[in-house]
Parts: sequence; C-alpha cells; structure tokens
Amino acid sequence: MIGTNELVMIFAVVVLLFGAAKLPELARSMGSSVGEFKKAQKESEQNLREFEKSLKEPATPKTKLQETAQNLGIDIRGKTDDQLLDEIQKSTERPKEVSEP
Repeated sequence: MIGTNELVMIFAVVVLLFGAAKLPELARSMGSSVGEFKKAQKESEQNLREFEKSLKEPATPKTKLQETAQNLGIDIRGKTDDQLLDEIQKSTERPKEVSEP
C-alpha cells in the first residue's frame, strides 16, 4: 500500500513537473479519461453479454411447427420437423384425462 509519505512525494513531483497552474487542467483531463474508460468498459461488457446470449439461443428463428411443439410441452432441441410432427400428432391423439368431482 502507498503510505502518506509516498503520496506527498508523488504530489510534490507532479507539482514540480507540471506547475500549480496546470494541475486543475491535468485533473480534468484525467477525470474525462477515466469516464471514457468506464463508458467503453460498460459497452464492451454489454456486447459480451449479448454475444453470450446469442450463443445460448438458437440462431435460426423458430418455425410454426417448432412453436406449436414447444407450446405443447415437447422438447424441440435436436429434432427434425418430421419428428416434431409425429410427437405433436401423438400428443393430440391421447385422450385428455377428466377429473370427476
């Protein structure tokens, strides 16, 4: 950790190098640089999150058949349209259970 003595020495060297009149301008430019860095950091983090999200979601949009199968509770991952159609037909052929009071 930097102690009090080290901070005083650093400040004294900065004053000698840049002069007291330039310190406010130097502080402003450092502040704006830090602000720009944080802005770029947030932007890159957002881009990374969007990229990760795009990797998790399927790249192709869902077809009506896939949406119907998913609405019926059928897992659509890795299945062809023919397989999905067969499963949809099987699920609609099953008689629905009716609970009697």
